[in-house]
Amino acid sequence: MERAPLTMPGPIPRLVGRLRTKRADHVVHGAKTLIAALLTWGIVAPWSTGGRPYMAVATALLMVNASTVYQSVTKAAQNVVARVAGLVLALAAAQLLGPTAGAVAVIAVIAVLAGPRRTAEDRLQIASTAVIALAATTAGPMGSLISPALQTLTGAAVGIAVNALVLPPLYLNESDSAVRDLARSMGTLLHDMGTGLSRRHLTSKAHTWLHQARSLDDRLIRAEEQVRQANESLRWNTRCVAHTRRKETSAFNDDDTFRALRGVSLQVRGIARTLADNAHDNHADHHLGHQFLDQYAETLQLAGAAVQTFAEPTPAASSPDTSPRVRLRGTIDGTLAWHDTMTDMIARGTLTKPGAWHVYGSLMTDAERLLADLDRTDTR
Repeated sequence: MERAPLTMPGPIPRLVGRLRTKRADHVVHGAKTLIAALLTWGIVAPWSTGGRPYMAVATALLMVNASTVYQSVTKAAQNVVARVAGLVLALAAAQLLGPTAGAVAVIAVIAVLAGPRRTAEDRLQIASTAVIALAATTAGPMGSLISPALQTLTGAAVGIAVNALVLPPLYLNESDSAVRDLARSMGTLLHDMGTGLSRRHLTSKAHTWLHQARSLDDRLIRAEEQVRQANESLRWNTRCVAHTRRKETSAFNDDDTFRALRGVSLQVRGIARTLADNAHDNHADHHLGHQFLDQYAETLQLAGAAVQTFAEPTPAASSPDTSPRVRLRGTIDGTLAWHDTMTDMIARGTLTKPGAWHVYGSLMTDAERLLADLDRTDTR
């Protein structure tokens, strides 16, 4: 069966594209930070104590630099609650014990025992805010403690507004790239294993393949984090109103694709492990026969092409005969044909080395599950 060659962008163009994207992101972050700082200063300085709204500006910078709009809102809520709790704790300690060492000790104990639901960062923020506010009571009246709370609220509101309205961050390209890199690595490994089997390199390359299969875990973790961040960046994002690529014109959905590739990774690792164990099995009758290896090599090569094609974007002007979906369907059908052929040969006992039937079954099952994951997701 003839297959259209896969055309993947080279590493240099991908690197240049990433550098340009990072540079543009730095410019956007810098502009948003400057806008948030100046806007907060202009709003808070007229009514802040001494005209120094440092707490408001610090809070605004923290919110505007959150990685997503959703995170800026949740961080703002946590920040405001922690600082208000610290101010209340300081007021209570000052009323009961005054600005003394005993008040500081009480603040530290209460902050530590704030409960397991609060993180260590939240407890530290409560304690530090309370100690600073306690120090402020020695230089001014109790009413002066209201200003920090209002500054925190104002800074948080300005930071969230700027982050949400001025080019709010989206991480769709990073998610797409991570998922495609994962698919490309898996497809390359499957193709390499197929090529190695056809060249009788099982004994010399088996453990290398197993090591490469295990190293896919790092790419899986990175892809999962990127997909999670991309999904989070879509929440409460004002750009999503006009940004239709994700829901309408995207070649694939990262969630479905990643879940399929996570299942595929288990099968790839299982294949590599079975081949490594068989390569150094001391029982000669357990070794795989050449007839099986030749056909299984073709299966792995087709499966590698299918995995790489699975995560390819659909070009805007692609013909029906060359679209990634059609090529994926063709590679899956071709691999299934080889799978049926080998299954029939095993059932009829025409393969050599019958003592390796359990190894044949393991390898065939992994290949079948791999294709089923791709086929199920592609159909959906």
